Amino acid sequence: MKYCPTCAGNITFRIPENDDRERHICDACGEIHYQNPRIVVCSLPAYKEQVLLCKRAIEPRYGKWTLPGGFMENAETTRDAAIRETREEACAKIEIHGLYAYYNLPHINQVQMFYRATLVDTDFAAGPESLEVELFDEADIPWNEIAFPAVGNTLKQYFKDLPEQHFPVRTADIILAEDNRRIIKPIN
Repeated sequence: MKYCPTCAGNITFRIPENDDRERHICDACGEIHYQNPRIVVCSLPAYKEQVLLCKRAIEPRYGKWTLPGGFMENAETTRDAAIRETREEACAKIEIHGLYAYYNLPHINQVQMFYRATLVDTDFAAGPESLEVELFDEADIPWNEIAFPAVGNTLKQYFKDLPEQHFPVRTADIILAEDNRRIIKPIN
């Protein structure tokens, strides 16, 4: 950030008074421009014993499988974001059951949330951000082709919880190791 969106003044990156980290501060009007983590919201749409996955038609991780999801928009709830992203990526209608998992990813300034959901019907198709959309049994999931660690972890936990029909909210931090591996550290 070089110029203030409020007054077009020059921006300096420094620690404001009574703060503990550097922020973008306007030299002219004094406005502090906070940059906060982005929220990614996904659904885990199920139909009987199967889950709906999308093959990505966009970067990052083009051609890899994921759950429908994306960045939350302003003026929407996380629940609404999960419904919208599922409609956009899989042309599917879902009924949300509740928050199932969330992950903190401090190395990329994200929080990723997953809502457990049921497909209203099996009328789905690839949206503009998906190459394919398919229902998978646990045994048929292309585990080596899953796009993101949080998605793989969420799916594995879901299939562990499915037989008991007990779905507590799962939380974890995904930390970037020195060798660039992602380490999942469960919080609960």
